[in-house]
Amino acid sequence: MRLPSRRRPHDGDPAILRRLQAASGRRSLLLYLIIVLVLVATAQGYDGSAHSTHHWIGLGVYAVFSLGLGIADWRASQREGGAVPGTEWLAWTATLLNAGVALFLIVEHILLGAVETEETATAVSRLPAFLLLLQTGLSMRVWHTAAFSGLISLAWGGTILLAYLAPESALLGPHVTLEEEVPGLLTFLAASLVVIDGVRRLQMAVTTALWMEQERTSLARFVPRRVAGELAQRGGGVGAVQSRHACLFGLDLRGFSAFSRDQAQEEVVRALLDVRALTHVAVSEHGGIVDKYVGDGILAQFIVGRPESQAEAVMACARTIVARLAVLNAERHREDRPELRITMALHAGEVLVGVFDDGHRAEFTVLGPAMNRLARIEARAKAADLTLSASDEVIRLLGPTTRASLRLSGMPPSECRDTRDMRLFAVDWTDGTAAAQPPVASVA
Repeated sequence: MRLPSRRRPHDGDPAILRRLQAASGRRSLLLYLIIVLVLVATAQGYDGSAHSTHHWIGLGVYAVFSLGLGIADWRASQREGGAVPGTEWLAWTATLLNAGVALFLIVEHILLGAVETEETATAVSRLPAFLLLLQTGLSMRVWHTAAFSGLISLAWGGTILLAYLAPESALLGPHVTLEEEVPGLLTFLAASLVVIDGVRRLQMAVTTALWMEQERTSLARFVPRRVAGELAQRGGGVGAVQSRHACLFGLDLRGFSAFSRDQAQEEVVRALLDVRALTHVAVSEHGGIVDKYVGDGILAQFIVGRPESQAEAVMACARTIVARLAVLNAERHREDRPELRITMALHAGEVLVGVFDDGHRAEFTVLGPAMNRLARIEARAKAADLTLSASDEVIRLLGPTTRASLRLSGMPPSECRDTRDMRLFAVDWTDGTAAAQPPVASVA
């Protein structure tokens, strides 16, 4: 199940697209300059075309306007910090200008022809169309590229059609034949389709990658980056709520109320922080997320990977906490301070996970009946003075090796509505890990 959420930008997020297009716009001035130099150099050299005065006038007008547009585009991107929502007219003007000069050179060659070296003249006359097609594609604007290609193809094809339908009009210049122009047009059409499809795919890939990186960065404020990456990849984004499987972990300090009454405030704070730090490190090491601290309680989730991997991780995390708490208690015992005892509860099921933002506070958490059941399991385990209890939903996900290392004792049925249909177990390890804690005075 996937709840309504912010849509992944399959068609391109407008803000991301503007930044992407602005980045290409900052390179447009250099590209315009290179293209103008190429056109002037090929025309100045002997390319075999029959150039007239208006050829040089056309190139001069194009050079002035294209460089002016490049400068305007660059200044706009600098002034508005890269996002240029109000300067789309610059891009369309540049597209039409590019199409105009490419058409001018192609049609000029068809009508005026070549002096003698027709192959060189034909190649040079078509070069601007292909160069400017690539330049338009590099602007990362699919519709602009399609418009440029359409204008060139229509005008080029129209000129060929007129020459074919009215051969007596002598539209074709010297050394210009339809046998040369038709394959040239078809080649341009094929190149246009490749460029347009490539721009569309690249635009989609880049915008999706940038969007996912934004989501990872935003989610990293709430969860570890490795978890943020998987949540972003699954879709939805910040503020989205996903339904997914999770193994849930709850921990409480046993006898903490009495401990708080009997001990100095500094000792209470130190004990609480020691357990929180120990638990947070263990949960993080095993790929989980500490959801929240509630008094002396700690809630964590394991939501990354397959359910079986989650169960293995949460059980290994519980074992790590037991072992490290034994070390901590040994230190406290040497300092003649009361040792700490904990109760942990494990459960698994479908939950709603995501960043819940009411406009005043944003919090990453999980919701659902499984969380309610975890609280009931923890309460029963605490009442039974257990170190670790787990539901059958977790035990069934464990592999044979892990299950063989556990000593499971069934807990009596419960009258609680949330847990009466569940099988619960008191969990210990066959190597005595949990029992390794020395039987000394505790906070209970």
